[in-house]
Amino acid sequence: MISAGEFRNGVTFDMDGNVFQIIEFQHVKPGKGAAFVRTKIRNVISGSVVEKTFNPTDKFPTAFIERKDMQYLYQDGDLYYFMDNETYENIPINADKLGDNFKFVKENTDVKVLSYKGVVFGVEPPFFVELEVTKTDPGFKGDTATNATKPATVETGAEIKVPLFIEEGDRIRIDTRTGEYMERA
Repeated sequence: MISAGEFRNGVTFDMDGNVFQIIEFQHVKPGKGAAFVRTKIRNVISGSVVEKTFNPTDKFPTAFIERKDMQYLYQDGDLYYFMDNETYENIPINADKLGDNFKFVKENTDVKVLSYKGVVFGVEPPFFVELEVTKTDPGFKGDTATNATKPATVETGAEIKVPLFIEEGDRIRIDTRTGEYMERA
């Protein structure tokens, strides 16, 4: 059992026969009245997102989510194929089950496939990936404003903001959770 006061991002719990995952949470203690927990939760099976408030003492059974290591192989239309690293079985997953951060994953990358009672509902890429910059504008001498950035396209086709000194062909490290440039690789 987990109480609403213990909610954190990524926690999964069972409520009214459905499994929900916390996307965002905020503990609120107003000047008047009792404290409460404001959340944005996603139904892991249907994918719908709702905002809901809870009393911090509300308790819910924890839902066990299976996280299986798999390797991303290739894309064919709306289907993305993953290989189980133990059985070498190929599993197709529809594009709508992949999050926005999957745009940083290139072929042959190990990921975690999330499922509940055998139903796949998401894919977790590694927290950090190293990718090559394939297209960006050149930085000009004298462009040294603090924290100045420019758009860059990486080898997976994703576009991110990078510092002015990054050039085409550079390998960079990206945090897939935020989609931000971290450092040169």
